[in-house]
Amino acid sequence: MAGHEILLNIIGGVALLLWAVRMIRTGIMRAYGARLRQALSGSAQNRLAAFGAGVGAAAALQSATGATLLAISFVQNRLIGLATALAVILGADLGSTLVVQVLSFDIAWLSPVLIAGGVISFMTSEKPIRRHLGRAAIGLGLVLLALQLVVGVSEPLRESASLQAVLQALGNDPILAVVVAAALTWLAHSSVAMVLLIMSLTASGVIALPLGMALVLGANIGTALVAIGLTAQSSVEARRLPYGNLLFRALGMIAVLPVIDLLLPLLSQLGGEPGRQIANFHTAFNLALAIVFLPLLAPIAALLVRVFREPSGGGVEPTVRHLDEGVLGNPKLALACATREVMRMADVVETMLKGSIGCFESEDPADIERIRDLDDKVDELHEEIKLYATKISRNKMSEEESRDCTNIIIFTTNLEHIGDIIENSLMDLAKKRRRNQLNFSDEGYTEICEFHAGVVRQMQVAMSVFVSRDPGMARALIEQKTEFREQERLGSLHHLDRLRDGRPETIETSALHMDILRDLKRIHSHLTSVAYPILDAAGELRPTRLRPARSEETRAAGE
Repeated sequence: MAGHEILLNIIGGVALLLWAVRMIRTGIMRAYGARLRQALSGSAQNRLAAFGAGVGAAAALQSATGATLLAISFVQNRLIGLATALAVILGADLGSTLVVQVLSFDIAWLSPVLIAGGVISFMTSEKPIRRHLGRAAIGLGLVLLALQLVVGVSEPLRESASLQAVLQALGNDPILAVVVAAALTWLAHSSVAMVLLIMSLTASGVIALPLGMALVLGANIGTALVAIGLTAQSSVEARRLPYGNLLFRALGMIAVLPVIDLLLPLLSQLGGEPGRQIANFHTAFNLALAIVFLPLLAPIAALLVRVFREPSGGGVEPTVRHLDEGVLGNPKLALACATREVMRMADVVETMLKGSIGCFESEDPADIERIRDLDDKVDELHEEIKLYATKISRNKMSEEESRDCTNIIIFTTNLEHIGDIIENSLMDLAKKRRRNQLNFSDEGYTEICEFHAGVVRQMQVAMSVFVSRDPGMARALIEQKTEFREQERLGSLHHLDRLRDGRPETIETSALHMDILRDLKRIHSHLTSVAYPILDAAGELRPTRLRPARSEETRAAGE
């Protein structure tokens, strides 16, 4: 086989390996992602439990990076502390090595069985979880197939003088070997795939064992860099965790790299061919990191907080202004703080709603982007308020306080839905109008503007109802719903009249016109929902709007 053919086959094998690892991670995440999240979030009170949860999550996902990103999301949402999250990371680092351990055994015969079984499960089952597990089985079978391909094709490379010269240069410079492996792992975004490749090349004799060990250390550094890259634009809280992971691995690499030759006899005592010894070294390295750093997580977390400080001032507006953590023990004060922040969120949504109508006239795409940027702020406020309200609910509260806490969560959620409708639907419609250069009829656009103005007025009323909790105002808000429904009906009839008259601009914008009215109606429904809990608490709601069912005798008499 020619040299270029060997290289092409190796590239194909590596690509198949990367894709297969991704398939396994996707399948497991879709099948058991919620359970993995629950297991990680449930380990918040115990670092050993967090370590174990990290091991399990990374082993299931075949990715320490995947488990790391889950832990980062929990830190951002303040479900677990930084020290606990670091324990999850140490567990995830060890868990990903278990996958390499399993695949280091001679189980190539399982490849066709897993692929065939996975395809059958994926194509014949209607249950989503079986389809996802089938996807994961296909991925595992392809991993074994890719390893066979890499090992088989790379054997002739042992005789290549050019490759031996390159490998000798790397072997003579372990630091360069670490850098090269770290860069390749960062590009591949998978330490599991990289270590499996190193193991395969070592097993086939292309790479010497000491060089393979140095490359494994580089792969461990590279996978830490992946998470750093993925969180580069995130908050300070999110960035602390991957940098802590890099600190663990970098200190471990510095300690182990100079004594690799001294570790060779120890690896030999564990037995196995060179490929197995690479897997053993990978596991031993991460196990040693866990043993050394688990007792030191508290001071390391404190160090990371000091190094990565929250930005002070600088003109950057904080996400929240009124959610005072210091009053959480006093539900009444905490609910007042939450209410103030909800009103701030409502002001942002109102700004989006008022500005949305102008986007149907403007030809400047920046106007649409400004509205969409505001929705990002709404999403952040929604998360912060929801978490704050959840913390309040952990206190012992009166019935009224409990009801107010629930109303805060409900109204905040409705505001977030309104923001999503404006961003994802109304702004898409505005963009469509501008892109296709469509113009409404004068009458049609006037109707849309009047309808929009009515929704804006209802939003102002809904905000007042939320603050005052006044049943009279809540009833008025609900009663306006009937008038609003009649306004929508008349507008639709007028639109149909213009269509029958064959007016070109009406025909061109008909779908756009009706979609805008539909979205404004959805927004109106979310606004009026604030009144129902207030009226329900006041005993002014009927259990159902259905008429009482007629008895058989009544029906017979009617017939």
